Amino acid sequence: MRQFLLATALVGGAVALFFGGRAFLLPLAAQPLGDLSALSTIVSDVQDIAGTGNLAGAKVRIKDLETTWDADEDAMRPKDPEAWGRVDAAADDALSALRAVQPDDAKVTKTLATLQTVLADPAGGGDVPGGVQMVKGIAVSDASGHPLPCEVMIQQVRDEQTAKPGSADVADLLSKATERCNADDDKNANSFSAQALAALAGG
Repeated sequence: MRQFLLATALVGGAVALFFGGRAFLLPLAAQPLGDLSALSTIVSDVQDIAGTGNLAGAKVRIKDLETTWDADEDAMRPKDPEAWGRVDAAADDALSALRAVQPDDAKVTKTLATLQTVLADPAGGGDVPGGVQMVKGIAVSDASGHPLPCEVMIQQVRDEQTAKPGSADVADLLSKATERCNADDDKNANSFSAQALAALAGG
């Protein structure tokens, strides 16, 4: 436990210094979503709470981040959908880590640090896998490997259904995609949507 607390403190301190420096040095044009300092403050609080070993308390505090982020979606996403997607994916990872049945200390620490990095530089930061991810020959992520907004892919399925009604299997996949999207699980939601789109295309 002492090693975990020390590691968390070191990571948290480094990220705080990084964020502070980046926020000061980055020109306004490099901050496509506007001022994200309030979100970073919440994440810092979550890191501090998690660093004490109180993951239940951290889980409660990160709800504030989710509420604030969702409330600002309509205003932020149109400014830069790709940057918005990076932050959204990083936030989803941190939320999932803390809401796991048995949260893993190391995973919580890593996902929160990644989220801070992405908040500091949403236009290009983040410890996330690169490359467009494909399912059934359909892109389900952007070029940086971040899942596309699940709502967009679900709408694509619905549009295709209108033009070309699908089978019960397509309806089932759409239902699963919607369920996962509502749970903020864009990755798996997009997988179901891609399978539905492939089925509608005869793939």
